[in-house]
Amino acid sequence: RSQTMASAELTALFECPVCFDYVLPPILQCQAGHLVCNQCRQKLSCCPTCRGPLTPSIRNLAMEKVASTLPFPCKYASAGCMLSLHHTEKPEHEEVCEFRPYTCPCPGASCKWQGSLEAVMPHLMHAHKSITTLQGEDIVFLATDINLPGAVDWVMMQSCFGHHFMLVLEKQEKYEGHQQFFAIVLLIGTRKQAENFAYRLELNGNRRRLTWEATPRSIHDGVAAAIMNSDCLVFDTSIAHLFADNGNLGINVTISMC
Repeated sequence: RSQTMASAELTALFECPVCFDYVLPPILQCQAGHLVCNQCRQKLSCCPTCRGPLTPSIRNLAMEKVASTLPFPCKYASAGCMLSLHHTEKPEHEEVCEFRPYTCPCPGASCKWQGSLEAVMPHLMHAHKSITTLQGEDIVFLATDINLPGAVDWVMMQSCFGHHFMLVLEKQEKYEGHQQFFAIVLLIGTRKQAENFAYRLELNGNRRRLTWEATPRSIHDGVAAAIMNSDCLVFDTSIAHLFADNGNLGINVTISMC
């Protein structure tokens, strides 16, 4: 029998009876020896297999040793990921796996939609009809009422080179009492596709110019990490007022192919 079949049979022994993901170290068992993964264990009051008590916690060191010798399939295997990894590498890979479902790219956590890349644009057009789309590689993204108090965001779509890009301007207090603006361009596409493009954001006016150039981020990565690392066009309210006209701010957006 092939080694692959043998290790597949072994990994099957680590399946959680509740969520069918894998039970990975630290591995805890009930008093009768049944396993359940750590995520499910926190939500259960008794063993799902024998209804026996889950406390006190009993560690299964033998199974942990076996787990350390096995490759475990990525949890997005059913979506097409072919990778099998050591259990310590699994969480990190799954965070960035290309087969992970896409979440709604709109800023703010109100929309809980998830789906395939192909379904993102239909979702935006159906559930977020208020987002304007402009055609062309060189457009002006007009953010109105930038003096609104509190955290605010402005979103717009730009369509060019056969792709859709999402332009996001967020106003938030990263440091207390210090409001900043963060502007960024996302590609409705994969990380690999995003590498084929560059974008330029430019504030112009009153004989001043502020420019930022970068590679668009894939919507798989979202805006939160970019804002946290200031990997976008960042400016404070006083700079915004230098370029604004009656509380409205025009940002020139240019997309180019690399």
